[in-house]
Amino acid sequence: MSEDSGDLVFAVVHQPVPETSGLPFELELCGPLGTGRAEAVAARVAQRHRAYSVSVDAAGAGRHILRIAQAHGPPARPGAAVLADVLALAAGARDTVTTAGHQRDLIRAAVSGPADGHVGQLTWNWTGPIDLGRLADAWLSVADRETVLRASFDWTHLPRLVLHEWAEIEIARLDHTSVSWSDLVERDRLRSFAPHRPGLLRVTLLDGPPNSEGERPPTRVLLTYHQALLDERGVHLLLREFYRAYARGGVLPGGDRRPDVRDHALWLARQHTGAARAYWATAAPPPEAIVRPGLGGGRPTGYTGVGRVQRRLRPSQTVRLRTWAAMRGAGESSALHVVWALLLYRAVGATGAAPVSFGVHLSGRDVPMEGAGGIPGLLGNPLPMTVNVDPVAPLAGLLQQARDAALDLAVHAWVPVDRVRVWSGRDPDAELFGTGVVFDNRLELPETLLTELRGQGIQVDTPRSISGHPGLPLTLAAHHDADGGLALTAMYDRQYLGDVDASALLSHCVRLLRSLPDHRDTQSTVGNVLELLQGFEVPRVMPRLPEPDGPDVVVLRTGLPSADVIVLVRAPGVPAGAYETLVRDHRGPERIVSLRAGPAGAPSAPALHRLLGPERRLVLCGAGPGGAVAYELACTAEGNAVTAVVMTGVGDGPECARALAMGLESVRAKSL
Repeated sequence: MSEDSGDLVFAVVHQPVPETSGLPFELELCGPLGTGRAEAVAARVAQRHRAYSVSVDAAGAGRHILRIAQAHGPPARPGAAVLADVLALAAGARDTVTTAGHQRDLIRAAVSGPADGHVGQLTWNWTGPIDLGRLADAWLSVADRETVLRASFDWTHLPRLVLHEWAEIEIARLDHTSVSWSDLVERDRLRSFAPHRPGLLRVTLLDGPPNSEGERPPTRVLLTYHQALLDERGVHLLLREFYRAYARGGVLPGGDRRPDVRDHALWLARQHTGAARAYWATAAPPPEAIVRPGLGGGRPTGYTGVGRVQRRLRPSQTVRLRTWAAMRGAGESSALHVVWALLLYRAVGATGAAPVSFGVHLSGRDVPMEGAGGIPGLLGNPLPMTVNVDPVAPLAGLLQQARDAALDLAVHAWVPVDRVRVWSGRDPDAELFGTGVVFDNRLELPETLLTELRGQGIQVDTPRSISGHPGLPLTLAAHHDADGGLALTAMYDRQYLGDVDASALLSHCVRLLRSLPDHRDTQSTVGNVLELLQGFEVPRVMPRLPEPDGPDVVVLRTGLPSADVIVLVRAPGVPAGAYETLVRDHRGPERIVSLRAGPAGAPSAPALHRLLGPERRLVLCGAGPGGAVAYELACTAEGNAVTAVVMTGVGDGPECARALAMGLESVRAKSL
């Protein structure tokens, strides 16, 4: 198992002592680590957390004691972030990158509900010869050059990127007899990535059957990527690099290309927030804003997963729309925003003037950072656009509102959406918008590169998106197709919105877009446009119900009456199978229970104290985010309630269980 494969999982063991005791803060690091590497980990932790000094001593095979002391001032326990760094660096992380806002939310969603896939997919045709070895070399060369392809996720504490020395890009070539195209696309969409491993992108080639003359048709290419790591424009940037490498024999010159996601994170951290804070204090959606695409009270749909509906404006209709908007000083994207606002307004049966808000996804590459436009990654996020819809107001005024709002958003495209909530005085979990709009301007391959490929007998189409996890209950994506038409795709949570309602909503969107150029009169009102949908039913949506929490305490293994209690802390994102494997393989006398983390993260103190009994000790354990919660709870528990806490990083469930067992073995040995 490679040190940098993302599969190594370490554990740290901490025995809490009062801060006033004067004793040093000690961690026992458990895992396959030599003394030299342990010293390197200690040095890097001290470098990253300059408030502390860190020393290390060997404590036996695969065990090292780290002593972490406050460099200046009175003694203080390090936070869970320090322990998360110890675990990530011990497992071979080259570096870490802080995430924020939308990306942090996507990582949390992906690790809490991995069955949803959380992937995007692009497809295109490849005509001409394919050298599979050269293709694999080209992708590996891109991974060597582009840091983002060597990234994985760590969510032990706050979700972040972990950068590795190398990554393997999965490539498969299939024959048409092995699987149909539709089955391949669906199967690959549902196949989740292992988020703790680098290489969150894979490529599948499907060869077609030869024709009657024995000639093979174009090979269909399917590229699947993790949407918490890359957006579609970022994938297009990587594809451009891949084609350059393939055309040159599978190799790109040079090392890491900079700037990259690390530089963007540093740039983001250095931004002065005064102007943005003042803007969002007034521009954020008011609490009464309309944000949902339909009335509540819908019947259960009976479906799960992501639905997808597509419609299209013909090229001539697209030109008419673009011309109509341009004559009023706006772009067709603003016309789309106007129509979406009207649909949300109508969907809830609003009357009179009302604010309407929805998310507008910005790529984040138009920021004043040198080289930002060429960074593959997930730099942007959806930000709330709010317009005031009034049926008696001029339609041109609503278009100007949307245009001006878009210009303001572009200035503040670097702001993570979680900061918008804070700066506008909203609850951290407040719903600023329930739908989103993405207007994608695709990145075209340079003609010189296409010519170079054609010189080798290769022709490739422009990739098109065929699947994606919306991230929101409903997302509208728009782009220009090869013929110049405006292609619209609605992606939606099928538990939240039914297929019939989603289809009708997108049809209404197309109907209104086609009608806008007919409103040439400056006196045309918003209500005149809405009249086109009179008589049509409005969508019904189901509320997104939270997952049931389950009981606070669950007994997983009875154990002996007076034995110690191993407490496994449950939290969203605990690696699947970690606790089940530990309980199944455990051979000691201890009682094992699981304890649910509460809304604020930590389990309730009463639930913890109910586990105590005469002569019993509590050992808190947690894998990944469960470990971070266990550590915080151990540090705040009263008296000597907690004897030790065992915390692991993230990884495969069995590897996390192995690391927890190693930590528990150390705790048991010290108690003898």
